[in-house]
Amino acid sequence: MYSTVLLAYDGSREGRLALREGAKLAQACGARVVLLAVVEYPDVFGGDASAVYVAPDRTDEVQDILDEGAARLVRMGVPHEARLERGQAAERITDIARQTGADLVVVGHHKQGAMARWLRGSVTTALSDSLNCSLLVARLEISDEQLFGDRPR
Repeated sequence: MYSTVLLAYDGSREGRLALREGAKLAQACGARVVLLAVVEYPDVFGGDASAVYVAPDRTDEVQDILDEGAARLVRMGVPHEARLERGQAAERITDIARQTGADLVVVGHHKQGAMARWLRGSVTTALSDSLNCSLLVARLEISDEQLFGDRPR
């Protein structure tokens, strides 16, 4: 069914649920797993030249998130490749999906209000418009029984 599954991981509760669901699905398909975390460019705010704020670099924090996701996959017995990328999340996820030949991208769903979606945009919407493969937006915790039925795991 799927030969390469890209798990986009941000360390959130939603991301952990998506990681588990995507990893279990990849196991069932015998698919290659690529775990991806993205360091987004720091925000720069300013009004005039004397008042500029640059958000701190989050590379170390995101590397820790990637390491935590990789450890979860190891505990699940899922072989994987881990990648840390820099840039806009939707763009990097799309690029890595193409580079790795992913036929499924798995992301978590983050609820946000209309104003936040307008200001920041939706990564999921951007992915659905830009990916050339399937996109699974995981929202709920799914038990092994729901995911696999009566099949042996």
